[in-house]
Amino acid sequence: MWNSPSEFFAMGGYALYVWSSFGACALVLLLEPIVIRIRNNAVIRRLKQQLIAERFDKESSQ
Repeated sequence: MWNSPSEFFAMGGYALYVWSSFGACALVLLLEPIVIRIRNNAVIRRLKQQLIAERFDKESSQ
């Protein structure tokens, strides 16, 4: 076990690996909802454009 906070943060000499792994995981967990929201907005925008195009085609063919 660890006798001091500095020993805990050193992680027995593996601090770089351990803390960079935690950091990478935290970064992915933070970015994932942002990326999903951006993709969702792009899909909705594309569907709206298709709907407008279909309506225009129906009106112009009549």
